[in-house]
Amino acid sequence: MSVYMVERNLKGISMPDLAAAQTAAKVTAAAMREHGTAIRYIRSTFAPEDGRCLCLFEAADETVVRRLNDTAGLPYYRVVPAFDLMP
Repeated sequence: MSVYMVERNLKGISMPDLAAAQTAAKVTAAAMREHGTAIRYIRSTFAPEDGRCLCLFEAADETVVRRLNDTAGLPYYRVVPAFDLMP
């Protein structure tokens, strides 16, 4: 499996709505896994000043990541392969 970064513009989002979006990503990933799709939500980073949100997912391919975000109703403008550089 590879890591993919989802880029979002969430300028003006409230903290409760941001938390709900993160929950939707986690719940949708869990539901997809239960139905046999290999995907895992890793984490998100949000910069409130400009509304930029970067979310990392582990999946077999970009299509699976797009499907998760579309199913969860989460806006995004780009999905790209990424390296998760944990220390």
